Amino acid sequence: MSELTKTTLYLSESDYRLLKAMARREGRPAAALVREAVAEYSRSRGAKRRPRSLGAGRSGRGDVSERAEELLGGMGRR
Repeated sequence: MSELTKTTLYLSESDYRLLKAMARREGRPAAALVREAVAEYSRSRGAKRRPRSLGAGRSGRGDVSERAEELLGGMGRR
């Protein structure tokens, strides 16, 4: 496990009781359950990596689609 950072977490009384009961049942510290839950949440909801190829063909011009016929004129002709 990587280095841990201490933080404070505020829970409702009922959520705290549920967390403590789960920890007792599983024989694990409540903090371990919270770390596990945060890691799982982060994996499922975290930002997805964008492909490195995204934007590879970017011309920097904003009018390319408007000028497509002009820009492609003569292509395929000898």
